[in-house]
Amino acid sequence: MPRNISHTVTKEEEGRTILSLLRGVLGFSASQVRRMKENGGILLENTPAYTNQRVREGQVLLCRMEEERSSQNILPVPGPLCIRYEDNDLLVLDKPAGVPVHPSQGHFTDSLANFLAYEMEENRGIPFVFRGINRLDRNTSGLLTVAKHPHAQHLLSRQLHTGEFHREYQALVCGAVRPAEGTVDAPILDIPGVLRRVISPEGAPAVTHYETLEEGGPYALLRLWLETGRTHQIRLHMSHIGHPLAGDFLYGTELPLPCPGHALHSSCIRLRQPITGETIQVESPLPPFFSQLL
Repeated sequence: MPRNISHTVTKEEEGRTILSLLRGVLGFSASQVRRMKENGGILLENTPAYTNQRVREGQVLLCRMEEERSSQNILPVPGPLCIRYEDNDLLVLDKPAGVPVHPSQGHFTDSLANFLAYEMEENRGIPFVFRGINRLDRNTSGLLTVAKHPHAQHLLSRQLHTGEFHREYQALVCGAVRPAEGTVDAPILDIPGVLRRVISPEGAPAVTHYETLEEGGPYALLRLWLETGRTHQIRLHMSHIGHPLAGDFLYGTELPLPCPGHALHSSCIRLRQPITGETIQVESPLPPFFSQLL
């Protein structure tokens, strides 16, 4: 969606080129700078400017980002949409289990991207391209961050695998985990053409931390947080230590659940706002069936 970002030149920045500010201070990628140049979206004191111009203290640099058209392969379709947080640069959505994030085979019109496209394009009249930052499996519920424009996407993607972008999950696992808290450090191998990942020394590094919050009946409720973000990481790591997620047929349990899939919920996201730099923390309550099973 369209976005204007302004920056007032400081005393320390005087004499630098506009390109230096765009790349080194504001964090624009080379492709974003090129796109703004082509669209006349770089202005100094409200006058179109060249990127090799040098700036003076107190001058205002304005960057205009335009969304030319919406995603062509995502149809706007009305559907359930829960927005937990929104500002000019990003949204944090709360996804129900069973809803895919992106359109896919058999789910061309019932994904979270379809529902968000409808909200933006039909309800708000804004061209919108879906730019998801973190990933969630179809049967995982909870928080998903979406960037509103390419610059926010670029900056948030750089944060994703650093301590600045913190993700926490809660999960119901089979059995009481011992020790009650700990770390699983086991590399994950993605085999081309195979859905199920495996633990292998040849895989990519993967580290999951966990602590037990509650135990009841055949299940334990865990809080988990990641140092890495591999596909199926929590599901595979919990199965690896003998405590697969409740309802996760892919990684080792046949116990049925009153929900569409495995019991994994993205419960908390903490990140640095890409433009203002402030810390944002968003939380999502557990689906009711979690407490019903404990």
